Amino acid sequence: MHKTFETLSYKQTRDLANQLAQNASAGDIFCLVGDLGAGKTAFAQGFAEGLGIAAEVSSPTFAIINTYDCGRLPLYHFDVYRIKVAAEMQDTGYEEYFYGEGVTLVEWAGMVEELIPDEAVWVHFEKCDDNANRRRIVIKGGKQHEYSGH
Repeated sequence: MHKTFETLSYKQTRDLANQLAQNASAGDIFCLVGDLGAGKTAFAQGFAEGLGIAAEVSSPTFAIINTYDCGRLPLYHFDVYRIKVAAEMQDTGYEEYFYGEGVTLVEWAGMVEELIPDEAVWVHFEKCDDNANRRRIVIKGGKQHEYSGH
């Protein structure tokens, strides 16, 4: 599966993720890839909202992982930007999260690509030069999910 979306605001990026989360299942893994400021954290915030998580969601850059257990499903939010080599992920116990009872989001997933299961959904974010708020979001792979436009 391969779908492309364009969002014109932070809110539209969050809304897209919110909708995606409503169809998520335990064991789903979403790999978020894009430059700094491309929309990964906005997506994570909207995704959490779509799972019914009211907690403030921020990128766990220094903690590597934040866990939110207060929604329809637990959310395991990784930010692997500070991981130098994939072997460092062993210290996080990532397999318990990837194959756990919740949904996993991995920001900067390309840095640990060899650890990502084949069935993961890859979400690529690209800033568009013609508009500071416009993003192209390409969703690839994974099992079949329902996505719709805005």
